[in-house]
Formats: sequence, structure tokens, C-alpha cells
Amino acid sequence: MNARHVGRRQVGGLLLALGLAACGGSRQEPATGPENFAPLRYDYLTPLRLNVASIEVEERFVPGGGDLAGSDPVRPADAIRQMAHDRLQALGTSGRAVLLINDASILRRGDSYQGSLAVELDIYTSANTRAAFAEARVSASRPITGGESTRRALYGVTKQLMDALNVELEYQMRRSLRDWLVEEPAAPAPVQQQALPPPPRV
Repeated sequence: MNARHVGRRQVGGLLLALGLAACGGSRQEPATGPENFAPLRYDYLTPLRLNVASIEVEERFVPGGGDLAGSDPVRPADAIRQMAHDRLQALGTSGRAVLLINDASILRRGDSYQGSLAVELDIYTSANTRAAFAEARVSASRPITGGESTRRALYGVTKQLMDALNVELEYQMRRSLRDWLVEEPAAPAPVQQQALPPPPRV
């Protein structure tokens, strides 16, 4: 009787322990919500007006092995396209401009992410002859830490790259394409009011 009684108590204790363990194992930390990434827009920057009839964007860059741009919430190449849409304006009646994306990569190098962008802006006449061009290349890096997700880090690299590219491309365009840039017309000078003399006395 005693042996049987002890055995039942042991079995009951074991079941209780398993039940508690199961409850403890199913308890998880509150899941964090999905990460939100603001769109990268550049329409707040000075527009770059070109004396051409149209503007095209051509992506020549082919990602190689190890490229992480595909995991980025905003692909660097897509950010360049958005920049072209927001900033480049065609105000001419003939010719065209073609923005070539030659590099838009992010790679892991040791304990950091290394990104690079390279673009070329070509100007073609109506006869399809290249008349001028400007090139811009920038790079950026971001250390890998345990405090942010991979997507957050890649997004940060892309934002750094695009901030630098906006500055560099504008500089190169003003240096190499000054004859093709259309400056914003100056605002007309305000009309100065002048008091009229009093009418002559009769």
C-alpha cells in the first residue's frame, strides 16, 4: 500500500511539474510590431531643371554575390529613381537626359555595412548625340550592432548614401552641365509706389 501510494504521489508531482514547465515554455516576450520605414523623398530640395524634352532612368547595375540591397526596405536603386523623379525636371523642347545607375550596392565587410552609389547623367541632342555628361559617386558605412535589425541598418546606409548623392550630383551637374541647366527666373521687382502731388488749387 505504501509503495503504491508513494508511486502515485510521484506521478502526480511529475505531471504537475510538466504542466508548469509547459506553461512556462509557452510564455513569450510581447512581440514587437513591424518596423516602419519612412519613404525616402527629395522634393523638398532644390529642383534641377534641364533644357531637355524628357528624362529617363536606366539601371545598368547588376547585383553581385553578397549584395544586401534586396533586403533593404528601400532599394538604393529605387531611391535613386525617386530622387530623379523628385528633383530632375525637363523644361526644354528637344533632346533628352538619361540618368544611368551604375552602382547601387550594399555589402557586409567585417563588422560594418559598406554601401556605394554611382550615377551618370548624359545629355543627348535631338540627333541622339551625347552632348554633355556628369558623374557622381559616393560611399557610406555603418557599424553592425546588436541594437538594430539588419533592415534598419540597411535603411540607414541607404539614407546616408542618398544624402551624399544629392549633394554630389548637384555639384557635378552645376560644374559639368551648366549650359544645360535652366535657372529659375527671378521674381519681378516690386512696383514702387509714389505719392501723387496734390491737385492744383483753383
